[in-house]
Amino acid sequence: TSQNVTRKVAVAVIGAGTAGQNAFRQAKKNVEDVIIINDGFWTTTCITVGCMPSKLLIAAADRAHDAKHSTEFGVTATVQIDGKKVMERVRAERQHFASYIEKQVASWPDDSKISGRAYINKHGLIEVNNELIQADKIIIATGSSTSIPDGWEKKLGDTILTSDTVFELTDLPQSMAVIGAGAIGLELAQAFTRLGVKVTVFNRVKGVAGLKDDDINNKAIDCLSRELTMHLGSKIIDVGQQLDKNTDESAHKKCTAAFIDYEDSAGDLQQWHGDYVLVATGRRNNIAELGVENLGVELDDKNRPKNLDKKTGKIGDLDVYIVGDANANLPLLHVASDEGFSAGSMVCGNKKDAYIRPPATPFSIVFSTPQIVNVGMSLPDIQADSTLEYVIGKVSFDNQGRSRVMGVNCGLLHIYGCKKTDRILGASMVAPDAEYIGHILAMAITNDLSIKDMLDTPFYHPTILEGLRTALHDVQNLMEIPYQALDTQQNNS
Repeated sequence: TSQNVTRKVAVAVIGAGTAGQNAFRQAKKNVEDVIIINDGFWTTTCITVGCMPSKLLIAAADRAHDAKHSTEFGVTATVQIDGKKVMERVRAERQHFASYIEKQVASWPDDSKISGRAYINKHGLIEVNNELIQADKIIIATGSSTSIPDGWEKKLGDTILTSDTVFELTDLPQSMAVIGAGAIGLELAQAFTRLGVKVTVFNRVKGVAGLKDDDINNKAIDCLSRELTMHLGSKIIDVGQQLDKNTDESAHKKCTAAFIDYEDSAGDLQQWHGDYVLVATGRRNNIAELGVENLGVELDDKNRPKNLDKKTGKIGDLDVYIVGDANANLPLLHVASDEGFSAGSMVCGNKKDAYIRPPATPFSIVFSTPQIVNVGMSLPDIQADSTLEYVIGKVSFDNQGRSRVMGVNCGLLHIYGCKKTDRILGASMVAPDAEYIGHILAMAITNDLSIKDMLDTPFYHPTILEGLRTALHDVQNLMEIPYQALDTQQNNS
């Protein structure tokens, strides 16, 4: 095969999203012979179909919601929502953010960039377009795609949407079903609801946002269901399209509507019908058809690479790195960024100066209202470790001062503290301003701050963050109770 090789390089990066671009830039600092191969757009999932367009939609939704729900403050307003302008701004601002990445990619040498779909053949060579490339080291950063149940695309046709296509809507629809109550499903369902779309959320489990603390999950459902129609614990039997009797053909030229046959939580058969079905059942890594097994990479039954170093993405003893959403470790932008940076450093000869970022403290945010945040260890993980003596400090936001002043008083925070070390193990919350509470707790865990260290920090009055202090005080007070007595007390509560 060697005589067929058209190019030899030191490093090949496959995929040009957040992780791939970071890896390429970092490797390029120390190695001349680096190429990056990409199939599709040269921006990132976050900017094109993820974090940024969804936050732009949420920003419009929040403006509409605040204007419509201000009568309790003695402020009355009439709100008109121009769906076309809402979606135009989402795309225009998205392009503004994307333009910075496009400029950066344009500045890279042309001979370092290849547009095309890569495949790794049985000789470990990269086939792309008409080239056969031999790389000493390979960084795989092929990202993820939306996960759609088998057969749904054919059955739903033009009425199916995913987070990859929803932002291309030119106007707001009248109605929509959202399948999945994870981060993407909740954020988009609430945003479209606030913009006047009749939204129904379906989720097979009686939970939202993957919350693992039952009390926080129940509180999140309580807060969100005041605004959202949610069928939790429902089972979808079938989906499809049917003739829409309410369509004005001359105005819309659309005569089909989507339908969903489902079994509700009581076991009764029901039917939903409306304009669109938005599938938000998660994303899958794009690795199955890449040929990584030809490099000696083993995948598990969910296409996740085995023997993965979570700091650098390195696979065992191989000169192969799988980073970002492609490794399905933690598909979050800041994790992808760190993994790409670390892998790009590792492939350089100068290991002494290579800065390998440590694995980040687990941290996730759902930008619903109220926000849902998890930091550090989850409650089940803590409970599974018999050596940990833990306490749960709590605060309700239902009557918290500043939250009540602002009319956003719905929420609950749990902080899991370790009795032996006076440290925070983790936290889970549904709360106003939870993104800031989460950042403070992530900083405390990362920098090994004690509960005392945190309570020695000033908390300004009146702020929502004072709720954090209340929960920390609760942790501190519970630490003083003997663990056996506390164990009985916590189980009874």
